[in-house]
Amino acid sequence: MTDQNAIAENLPAPAAQPAPSARLGNLSAIIGRIAHAVDEETAAIRAGSGFDIRSSSARKSRYLYELTRATKGVEETDLLAEHREGLEQLRGKLTANESVIRAHMSAVSEVATLMQDVIKRAETDGTYSEGEFGWAR
Repeated sequence: MTDQNAIAENLPAPAAQPAPSARLGNLSAIIGRIAHAVDEETAAIRAGSGFDIRSSSARKSRYLYELTRATKGVEETDLLAEHREGLEQLRGKLTANESVIRAHMSAVSEVATLMQDVIKRAETDGTYSEGEFGWAR
């Protein structure tokens, strides 16, 4: 049998949680990275370039994880007082990003509907369709 103390000595030390003030210091950098990523995504969607939505979504998810870790255990009043301006700017950027994404998705949906209609018309010549004889209501 092995000695439990010998095993415990060989295990890595548990990661120390940074103090809330240290995490709040990183918060400005995290907010800046999120704002930059959102700006890039918004500009790319507006430009209609070959935008990779999957990698952008993965990056935003990673930043959200970082933001969640940085604010864990921090009082909301401390968070808002020190970073209010950055968070308000980020909120504005996210609102603009949301409207661009909604417009893009609406356009994609409209194009998909048009393509479905074209495919339906191409698959049938209308010979046996009630709609072609005016009977359909």
